[in-house]
Amino acid sequence: MSYGGSSSGGRGGRRVEYGRTYVVRPKGRHQATIVWLHGIGDNGGSWSQLLDSLPLPNVKWICPTAPTRPVAAFGGFPCTAWFDVDETSLDGHADIEGMDASAAHVANLLSSEPSDGTYLSLGIGGFSMGAAAALHSAACYAHGRFTNGVAYPINLRVVVGLSGWLPSSRTLRSKIESSQLALRKASGLPILLSHGMADEVVTYRNGERSAEILRSSGFQYTYFKPYNGLGHYTIPEEMDDVSKWLRSTLGL
Repeated sequence: MSYGGSSSGGRGGRRVEYGRTYVVRPKGRHQATIVWLHGIGDNGGSWSQLLDSLPLPNVKWICPTAPTRPVAAFGGFPCTAWFDVDETSLDGHADIEGMDASAAHVANLLSSEPSDGTYLSLGIGGFSMGAAAALHSAACYAHGRFTNGVAYPINLRVVVGLSGWLPSSRTLRSKIESSQLALRKASGLPILLSHGMADEVVTYRNGERSAEILRSSGFQYTYFKPYNGLGHYTIPEEMDDVSKWLRSTLGL
């Protein structure tokens, strides 16, 4: 199933048009909802088909499509992207406004999930730039607010990032360490990161460093799984490991 595009206002009245959102309904009892974010230039449809095939009958997947925007890394060429980026590294320029807007869009999708007394685990996952956007949401959750100061409304239970990187890593530690509540929330959030050792787009070292910085910033429950020979794509073995990890972490 898919929804039409939606828009939200950015700072200065800038409107951002999101593409189609694809939804994979749970085949069993609905115990978890996970928003999954695609990589740059992709759309939610391609991931919804893959996620639908996983042995996770109690998970509902929401796969939105990012807005089309000019991307600095491609010389300003417009493509679907969760935020602007000049390089896929921890040290590149961080488009905080774009990342906040995407995190708010994901939070809006999760906030419409049922809260009628049923215990539902809410999570965010993603691939490449989608993984970077998911990790930005994890930072907002722990800090209790988006970078622009607006309160973060979702109680996240799990975050998954494949072939991604940690954006705005320089400020993460000081943000988390500034509050006991933030440290407590960070230490209780399970994060799974996996990365191909032959990744030619987001280097393996950037993935590994992302996990190290998350752990040293207070996200103690961060798992990092390397895959020998894997490039910038996913393989059945990796998705099997994601499924097993989600089942054990969320008790599915």
